[in-house]
Amino acid sequence: MSHGGSDGLHGYVHCLDDAVSDMKVFLEKILSENPGLPCLCFGHSTGAAITLKVLFDPKFEAKIVGAAFTSPAVGVEPSHPILLVLAPIISFLLPRYQWRSAYKKGLPVSRDPQALIAKYSDPLVCTGDLRVRTGYEILQITSYLQQNFRKLRVPFLVLHGTADCITKPEASKKLYEQASSCNKSIKLYEGFSHDLLFEPERDAIARDIIQWVNSRV
Repeated sequence: MSHGGSDGLHGYVHCLDDAVSDMKVFLEKILSENPGLPCLCFGHSTGAAITLKVLFDPKFEAKIVGAAFTSPAVGVEPSHPILLVLAPIISFLLPRYQWRSAYKKGLPVSRDPQALIAKYSDPLVCTGDLRVRTGYEILQITSYLQQNFRKLRVPFLVLHGTADCITKPEASKKLYEQASSCNKSIKLYEGFSHDLLFEPERDAIARDIIQWVNSRV
């Protein structure tokens, strides 16, 4: 969220449904400019959550031949249960406030120190503590998705590291089990962390994704 060249305050998202709407507009553009070509989606973490909500819409479901998700934010781990109670209140009163311990502490997002340096030295990568409104929006979309997994009918592949401390691999299992898709696959990587494509085994993970994509086209 707010990575790259996004305008506004980095790391601040007032409403994730705005991102869902933006993705729908972008998909319409891609589809209109490439008639007859198969369209697949890929999403990581919160991006995967946004993509999933788009694919719950029957209008877009019918136009997408498949989707791949890495470490989807369909279940997150707050540092303390009290945050679930306080988030709606603080997000209204102090939406831009940065909560220093919003996430449960654990392993870094990658087991590759050099990949971490490369990632966080990139000026286009948002760093710093989670802003309260952003965290609340993530909790909101996560809750919505968990209640509507059955709406997913698009063929999909979900990949998750079992040592992920940002998003829950158990929630990815529930997505796989409850989704209505006839063609669905899940791959769990034992001991891997959140940013799968920054892990030492990223080339093998990328091959897994490419192999699945090729099977859809």
